[in-house]
Amino acid sequence: MYALCLRLARDPVEAEDLMQEAFLQLFRKIHTFRGESAFSSWLYRLTANVAFMSFRKMKLATDPLESPTETDDDTRRAGHEIGVIDLRLSGLFDRINLEAAIEQLREGYQAMFLLHDVHGYDHNTIAKLRGCSVGNSKSQLHKARKRLREELRDRDSGPE
Repeated sequence: MYALCLRLARDPVEAEDLMQEAFLQLFRKIHTFRGESAFSSWLYRLTANVAFMSFRKMKLATDPLESPTETDDDTRRAGHEIGVIDLRLSGLFDRINLEAAIEQLREGYQAMFLLHDVHGYDHNTIAKLRGCSVGNSKSQLHKARKRLREELRDRDSGPE
């Protein structure tokens, strides 16, 4: 469980928190285990779901554009020149639009996209995690990508 949480969170402290939450969920939901699959598969899926729900609740961390106590000299020493592209903000709007578009996806599409394209799972693993066929995993990923492209294209064109 810890290895899965660590792989998903990429932070040991966050992985420990996720694992603890997964154990709490296990305690709450053990009665729902039907024995149709291996307990380890059920536990793996429960842990992954806890992690994904946690990621969904996280907010986008933002840096203030300017600190009220910063002077011009402090800004230049920190590597921020006036009139120069701020690399911290480069791609910020694309990232915000992508995250918003992902949140607009249906739950199944969103899970497939995150598992495959963000977390790097292969279709066989996703099928086991989600309790579906490999073909269904591929199909939902294709539809998720198509929907994301449409959503991002609509965002780029703006209101009509």
